Amino acid sequence: MSGPLDESPQAAGPVPEQLPEPGPADAPVRVLWLAKGLGRGGAEQLLLNCARHADRSRYRIEVAYVLPWKDALAPALTGAGVTVHCLGGVPGTPGRADPRWPLRLRRLLVERRYHLVHTHMPVPAAAARLLAPTLTGPGPRLVHTEHNVWERYRPATRWANALTYRRNDAVIAVSHAVARTVPPGRRRPGDWVTVVHHGPDLAGAPGGPAARAAARAELGLPAEAFVVGTVGNLTPKKDQATLLAAHAALLRRHPRARLVLIGAGPLEGQLRARAAELGIADAVLMTGSRPDVPQLLPALDVFTLSSRQEGLPVALMEAMTSGLPSVVTRVGGMPEVLDDGEQGYLVPPGDPSALADAFARLAEEPDLRTRLATAARERSGRFDVAGAQRAVEAVYARVLRH
Repeated sequence: MSGPLDESPQAAGPVPEQLPEPGPADAPVRVLWLAKGLGRGGAEQLLLNCARHADRSRYRIEVAYVLPWKDALAPALTGAGVTVHCLGGVPGTPGRADPRWPLRLRRLLVERRYHLVHTHMPVPAAAARLLAPTLTGPGPRLVHTEHNVWERYRPATRWANALTYRRNDAVIAVSHAVARTVPPGRRRPGDWVTVVHHGPDLAGAPGGPAARAAARAELGLPAEAFVVGTVGNLTPKKDQATLLAAHAALLRRHPRARLVLIGAGPLEGQLRARAAELGIADAVLMTGSRPDVPQLLPALDVFTLSSRQEGLPVALMEAMTSGLPSVVTRVGGMPEVLDDGEQGYLVPPGDPSALADAFARLAEEPDLRTRLATAARERSGRFDVAGAQRAVEAVYARVLRH
């Protein structure tokens, strides 16, 4: 993994800015994936999953990111044979990103002479769109993956996105719900937005009674407890506060139930305080960020997401692949992969009573849990990470031909 680019004239050298056209079919196309960070979020995990299935005979992929302290997945990307560049400072350094990161991005574009830049997250994407026209020659093609519905963005981010968005050559949306929020582009609709349902990469993930016992032992959970769990950053959009209220209601009916929150984020202190206020702190386990989520999922009886906004969460697809019934809110792309009453239940956002009722029903009907779990695992056969990467590469091929 490389650190921030040296900005001295000696390091830059006499590098020409003229970008070559893509070479013959047997010459790798140079592609940069640009992200805000490489933490353990769903969007970042997609980068790692796709890197493992990229066509290396056709595409030479590198990754750049802005936030130096969000680097948990950088070693895994490097291990997958991907060169990683930290634009915002020394990797692993806490605090704010170095504000000179756009200059480092431009230098990277000049030095590496990418044919295509594939952006993730709106702020680095807007920077790439502004910088690409400043390069001598045709510049790299620009592809952007939209991970969230536009209503989620802060006003300043939304404006930066909107003012530069038409500079994209193509957009990939992680769900149809997200695609519906993408503004019109300068290409024909069929060439502008492509919906690609990504999937988890859980080949060889543990399952069965032994995996369940090992996961519960790792988390310190009672073997006989009914356990509901969630995976996600502790942020307002995930709305774990509603989940805590739902768990408080569930405990009145099932006192031995447990709730597991896997993830970290700015609301951790508030959520711990709220659990204490509700008198349920002893029945709630907050694990922080974990690198071993697939190994922990077998500890759960039910997976849940109480989100107010989503694109298409990788965590839900991982849970379904692991054979868990799910109770999730009817937002974003979640209804596109989970049918209400078939693989789990869809409930309104911000409704703790609906969550609690669904949890209680699954706690009281083990045969129903088994049926939904079987259906979830069967549905997960549609989550093809290799196929998703092939679809992404088809978008690359299309924009490079123009």
